[in-house]
Amino acid sequence: MTDSAALGELAGEVDRRYGRCDILVNCAGMTRFVPHARLEELDDALIDEILTTNVRGPFATVRALHSLMRRSGDALVVNISSIAAVTAIGSNIMYCASKAALDNMTKSLARALAPEIRVVSVSPGLVATEFVRKMDKAWRDEQAARTPLQRLATPQEVGRAVVAMATSLTFATGAIVPIDGGRPLG
Repeated sequence: MTDSAALGELAGEVDRRYGRCDILVNCAGMTRFVPHARLEELDDALIDEILTTNVRGPFATVRALHSLMRRSGDALVVNISSIAAVTAIGSNIMYCASKAALDNMTKSLARALAPEIRVVSVSPGLVATEFVRKMDKAWRDEQAARTPLQRLATPQEVGRAVVAMATSLTFATGAIVPIDGGRPLG
C-alpha cells in the first residue's frame, strides 16, 4: 500500500477480474513504542515510516481504486483507525497524530467521494492481537482494567464492526465508529 505503482497494478487486476470494487478495508498500520516524553527517540525514519503506512498508504490505496469503486454505485471504504486519534494516548506521539490524520482524511474523502462511495473509520481501543499478546501481561491487564468493560477488544469484534458498516449501517459516511469498550470513559 505504500507503492503507488503496485497499487495501480492491483487496480488493473481488480478491473480485469471483477470490473469494480465494492469494499476496501485499509487495515495496515505500524507503530513502535516510544514514550511520549522522549521526543529524541522518535526519529525521522520512524516518523516517516508511521506516516507512510498509516496515512499515505490508505490515501494511495483509495486513489488507486476509487474509479473502480464508483462503478459499484454503493461502495465502502473502511479505514481502521484508533482511539489514540482522540485520546492522544498511544504507542507514540506520531502514531496518535497519524490516526488523527486518518480520521480527518476519512471525513474529507467521505465528502469528496459521495454519493457513490461511503467512507468510515472503525476506531478500536487496544485489541488483543498477537502484537499485543507479546507485551507484558501486567501492562495488558492494567489496560483492560482501565476500560469500563474490563477487557481488550478482540480482532473479531473489530471485524464485526467492519461487516456492520457494510451490511447494516449503510447510511453512515464520514463517521468515526469507536470499538473501544468505553476506554475514553475510564
